[in-house]
Amino acid sequence: MINKLIQEVETKFLRPDPLKFEVGDTVDVHCRILEGTKERIQVFTGIVLARRGAGTRETFTVRRIVGGEGVERIFPVNSPKIAKLEVVRHGKTRRAKLYYLRKRVGKATKLVQRRAREDKVEVPSSE
Repeated sequence: MINKLIQEVETKFLRPDPLKFEVGDTVDVHCRILEGTKERIQVFTGIVLARRGAGTRETFTVRRIVGGEGVERIFPVNSPKIAKLEVVRHGKTRRAKLYYLRKRVGKATKLVQRRAREDKVEVPSSE
């Protein structure tokens, strides 16, 4: 349970456009990087292993393989350093944390793609 005063202060710092993604999704995280006086955007692509926390303390972990080595990065959800987040594909999972992917190599790290649900609309027949 969070204190109402803390909750009131935190709402000012929450992202105006919440990021919509789930654990198991493959995402492109566009990060702002400062190099001297210049700013550039760097894309970090990987699978979301975990989401944790709430409010301004909410974070998510993204993992990718670079040169045969696993690289994980933890991003705060409400950080202004995140320019945008694109969901490349949705992964089908049955767990909240996918830490078991750390032990897997090659094709074993692939997740089954989750299909988007289509809302079926019944059209009345003219009989």
